[in-house]
Amino acid sequence: MTHDEPVARRQVDIINALGLHLRPAHKFAQMASGYASIVKVHYNGGEFNGKSILDLASLAAECGTQLEIEARGPDAEAAIQALSDLVMARFHEDDDGQDEDPAP
Repeated sequence: MTHDEPVARRQVDIINALGLHLRPAHKFAQMASGYASIVKVHYNGGEFNGKSILDLASLAAECGTQLEIEARGPDAEAAIQALSDLVMARFHEDDDGQDEDPAP
C-alpha cells in the first residue's frame, strides 16, 4: 500500500519592482526551508528547487512574471500559503528593492 504525500500548487505573479533578485530569492528560500515539504518552482518549462537561492535567482523572473509554486509533503498547504503571501507582499520590498520591514 502506498501513501501519497499531500501536494499543493499555486500560481503567483512577481509584483515587486525589481523582480526575483538575490534578496527576495533568499527570503523565499529561507522561508521554504522552514517547511518539511519539498518546494519546487515551475517556470518556462523548468523545475527549480524552492529552497535554493541560486536556483531561484537563476530564474531572472522580472516584475510581471508568473510562476507556479508546488509543495509536496506533510505541510504542503501551509508552505504554499506562506510562500504565496510572501510573493504577494512583494517580498516586503519597496520600489527600490529596499526592505520595507528591516530586521532590528
